[in-house]
Amino acid sequence: MDRQKTTLSVSQLNEYLKMLLDGDSVVSNVYVCGEISNFTVPRSGHLYLTLKDEDGQVRAVMFRTYAQRLIFRPEDGMKVIAHGRVSIYGPSGQYQLYIDDMQPDGAGSLAMRYEQLRRKLEAEGLFDESRKKPLPVMPLRIGVITSPTGAAVQDIRNILGRRFPCAEMILFPSAVQGVEAPEQLRMGIEFFAMTGLCDVIIIGRGGGSIEDLWAFNDELLARAIAACPIPVISAVGHESDFTICDFVADKRAPTPSAAAELAVPDRLELSAQLSMTEARMTTLLSTYLARERRYLSQLASATVFQKPERIFDSFRMKLSERETALDRSALRYTEVGRNRLTSLCGRLEAMNPLAVLSRGYAAVSKEEKTVTCAASVSVGDMIEIRFADGEVSATVENRKGLNEKDG
Repeated sequence: MDRQKTTLSVSQLNEYLKMLLDGDSVVSNVYVCGEISNFTVPRSGHLYLTLKDEDGQVRAVMFRTYAQRLIFRPEDGMKVIAHGRVSIYGPSGQYQLYIDDMQPDGAGSLAMRYEQLRRKLEAEGLFDESRKKPLPVMPLRIGVITSPTGAAVQDIRNILGRRFPCAEMILFPSAVQGVEAPEQLRMGIEFFAMTGLCDVIIIGRGGGSIEDLWAFNDELLARAIAACPIPVISAVGHESDFTICDFVADKRAPTPSAAAELAVPDRLELSAQLSMTEARMTTLLSTYLARERRYLSQLASATVFQKPERIFDSFRMKLSERETALDRSALRYTEVGRNRLTSLCGRLEAMNPLAVLSRGYAAVSKEEKTVTCAASVSVGDMIEIRFADGEVSATVENRKGLNEKDG
């Protein structure tokens, strides 16, 4: 035997085994059932895990492209059925399962998907009471999204007609189970949201198994309900049934019939309330009128209305008092003015030059200018001399100062 021909490198051996596995029709398209362990998700987005059972384990990887399609989040301890191919990873020489699809295993798979979606939407705040809209008090148009042939639509129609016949029911027919149901239900929500044809929306169906009600656990439908500007009442199944729609809707009703009762008021109750309101208003009005009549009677019996002339008595007294005070003020003002005038006249009289002239003095002027000293005139000047009783003209013949001697 030629030893040279049978010797392979490690990488060659791995590549040969990889080629054998890739060409095997069984392991190149295989379903593997097992429990997840060592589950990790690095920044790349790929899923790395180990599938195991009681007697063995196999390493597995699910690349990000396939992982993004999962409708649930894998976790350690979860039993799954994985589809893919078995191959060898050359650098490590280990064989592993390359997964392209994965589903929860067992009867609880739907419940697990439901719980994971519920947690996801709850974490985003879609179930918060603060974002839910109140139902209108008296809606006139009710949008209903359900099967046109089911018992739910008939129950809703009967209750609306009995409780509030003036309200109009607008039906958007939709499948309520099966693969087409989620999209049709979502289209109904979007139709009413876009057109604004109704004041409140009822979406729902009668009871059934979890598989029958699964359309109402659709994530896109839940987001459409959350974004709808019109209040939405979810009425899916029986009272014990809960779907994602129930949590995200503005109001949850245990049955379609209960949803119709929540959507509109009862005309009999409204009539009774109106009667009570009418009686209360009549009582209040009678009490008010009686009180106002008593007040008017008190006003009519007042003195001002019985003897209105008395109103002017106080005004007359005030007017008389002010008239007297005004007269006194006028007398005081006149007296003060008179005294001041007398004082001013005395001062003026004392300064009057004519009074001085009456005592034998005279006022001399030259060319209409008062002469106050002898030095201001010369011999030969014409001067005017004013006496108390008249004036004379004279010519200066001689001028002598006080310091000048005679002759």
